[in-house]
Amino acid sequence: MRMAFGPTLNTINIPDCDQNVLLFCHSSSSNKAVGAVGGTLKDIILRKKFVADPKAWDLLSIALSVICADLAGHRNKSPDGWTRTFDLSISVADPHLWTPNAGIIIDLLAYLTTDRWTLEFRPNGFSPAIPPKPVYPQEDCVMLLSGGLDSLVGLIDKVTEGRKPLMVSQTVRGDAKNQCLFASNIGTGFLHLQLNHNAELPNPENPPSQRARSILFLAYGVFVATMLSDYKAGKRISLYVCENGFIAINPPLTGARIGSLSTRTTHPVVLSKMQQLLDEIGINVNIENPYRFKTKGEMMAECQEQNQLFQHASKSTSCGRFKQFGYKHCGRCLPCLVRRAAFLKWGKTDDTRYVRKDLGRDDPDYAGFDDVRSSLMGIEECKELGLAKWLGPTISSPLISDKGDLRDMAQRGLNEIEQLLISLKVK
Repeated sequence: MRMAFGPTLNTINIPDCDQNVLLFCHSSSSNKAVGAVGGTLKDIILRKKFVADPKAWDLLSIALSVICADLAGHRNKSPDGWTRTFDLSISVADPHLWTPNAGIIIDLLAYLTTDRWTLEFRPNGFSPAIPPKPVYPQEDCVMLLSGGLDSLVGLIDKVTEGRKPLMVSQTVRGDAKNQCLFASNIGTGFLHLQLNHNAELPNPENPPSQRARSILFLAYGVFVATMLSDYKAGKRISLYVCENGFIAINPPLTGARIGSLSTRTTHPVVLSKMQQLLDEIGINVNIENPYRFKTKGEMMAECQEQNQLFQHASKSTSCGRFKQFGYKHCGRCLPCLVRRAAFLKWGKTDDTRYVRKDLGRDDPDYAGFDDVRSSLMGIEECKELGLAKWLGPTISSPLISDKGDLRDMAQRGLNEIEQLLISLKVK
């Protein structure tokens, strides 16, 4: 699929494109054939008179282009029913900077999406002028705040440590309210930005796979980090991406990968590749996951302000099928199992409303839960094969240096799930 992206019609006037998309523009009622993305996001930043590094605007342009491609590409139309091929032409302010680094981005995207990517960078990208009386936020770090339990723990811990995070959220229906609640109650007095790509495409995939979405989340965080006063002063900014290590490494539950996680949003390889890109292009931001060696249960048990966690934990969102179940936790997908296991280890009451709570029931309505069955199979396979063979290539990348610590964490994470299934009398 060949797609062209740029801030004006002239910049996307490329022959033989399957889809043209305007960057940082709103959709046009008069030209439905041309897509649009990022218009509201641009309006928010310019209205607040924030100033981001021009390289961060380019990174955001690339990330928005990638998310549009991910939404536009129909997997069922590919030769194997899954792997897609994308050829993207993207307008950036400095193509000479990005062209030599295209390989890093392509490797990152291939790992995230299992698709094939080609990237071409063209001139005339979006680069706004510095406004009169620009505003440079005074916060000392940036934190991605999803509305989930892990980012909640991360926010509580960093604020307790005395950090002053600028919180960045991807606005998602069902999570937006929690994002505001956590930001206002825990990050009191600090800036909170809720951003959305607002992509409008003529014929998007439905439902979308969105495997590339983490590159956009990370781009949001990097983009905002370059707006800080400390960044302008030449300081290196920490971007905190808080995720428990078990979910981050995406271990296959069984050899057949039944019920395995569908994304690698915060996998160490993804964060390492993104960090490599930032270092190569000269953006002075450091991506950190403080919980890469912690299970979700350990995150909760070791949270530095237990009263705040107890007050908010059950309000957070973890479910992989939250929207599908009417913005309720299904109770039996892998993220829900990890969440429920974490509450069990924590030892506090879980007031989350689960659609399927009693997983030990022996009836047809409960018997076919792939993730529950796969968890049982994964636990037994790990015991039979040993942890290293069970993990397989999950953490084999040379980009990962702390394999022993990650293996130990994976075993503890699997143990937490096993204790949950035992407590629910799942057989």
